[in-house]
Amino acid sequence: MEQQVKGRLLALARQTVEAEVRRLGPGAIGDDWPDLPHAGAFVTLRVAGRLRGCIGTFHPSGTLPQTVREMAGSACHDPRFEAAPILCEELPSLSIQVSVLSPLQHTTAPLGLQPGVHGIYIRRGASVGCFLPQVASEMNWDAETFLEQCCVGKAGLPSYAWQDPDTEVYLFTTTCLSESD
Repeated sequence: MEQQVKGRLLALARQTVEAEVRRLGPGAIGDDWPDLPHAGAFVTLRVAGRLRGCIGTFHPSGTLPQTVREMAGSACHDPRFEAAPILCEELPSLSIQVSVLSPLQHTTAPLGLQPGVHGIYIRRGASVGCFLPQVASEMNWDAETFLEQCCVGKAGLPSYAWQDPDTEVYLFTTTCLSESD
């Protein structure tokens, strides 16, 4: 993905977040985007380094710019931070990261994942959880800890559930776009 396109996607995410926080309309996306892959995306919001929202989708309903705008707006309303939404005065110290997702790849060898390279998506029945690749790096987790933490902390499953044949484990990678780059 070209640097100019990355910059435009980040600018679109910032414009959307600022409009959402200020309770304004999101504005037009424009139709002059190059041909981009139809891909899922996550938008992560941090204020002074602290997580303030992270929302994404693996199953986008529109173009990549539409998905980024939708996820950026949704990240402002991450249920984990519902009691303390992002305020206008926090916008100058807000940093935005957009993670463009590869397609999910089912794996029968979850321990083969590379922490910091692969993200994980775990599903058993109605229980689902995922972590972006950067979570393993930030937490300094090995593959097994990454899988266990996703089961417990995200999917609400026992820590060993990733080993159960009834649990589906998928890997994915991301193209990470960050305002700090």
